[in-house]
Amino acid sequence: MLRKILIYGVIAGLIVGTALSTTVIAMQDQTSSSYGMLIGYMTMLVGLSLVFVAIKRHRDAELGGVIRFWPAFGLGLGVSFVASVCYVLAWEAAQAMTNFDFASTYASAVIERQKAQGVSGEALAKLIAEMERFKANYANPAYRLPMTFTEIFPVGVIVSLISAAVLRNSRVLPARRG
Repeated sequence: MLRKILIYGVIAGLIVGTALSTTVIAMQDQTSSSYGMLIGYMTMLVGLSLVFVAIKRHRDAELGGVIRFWPAFGLGLGVSFVASVCYVLAWEAAQAMTNFDFASTYASAVIERQKAQGVSGEALAKLIAEMERFKANYANPAYRLPMTFTEIFPVGVIVSLISAAVLRNSRVLPARRG
């Protein structure tokens, strides 16, 4: 099962990592768009659809078409974990290749958005101080790497839960007998 976790996890990681790197490289000179998050999570779902494929293939090929929830969920979590690690590595590589300063770009966008909503004075000063702390924290890999990991892994947990719940029923997409 470890082999299956690694294979499907790396493939899923390549899908999400390639999409992430391409987006960062293509849009490095632009501020974040309102569609960036939507595109990011959609590509995560596309890549993490391999969780479903891995569970189904394991159920049908090795287990005769039947799998219980917990083993299916464990397989899904394993694939999600490997894909998430690949995603983090892709983010780090894209930032290194482009010298993209995400923290500054993000902080500036948050501050500008609040200014546009009329925030000023002490509230704005407090927000600016918070964003400066964020930028300092984000420069530390011990802060940045887990933060990046938690962008994708919860999506993988949800996909794993749904896939395990659906595929434990052997009548859903039954194994082909040939």
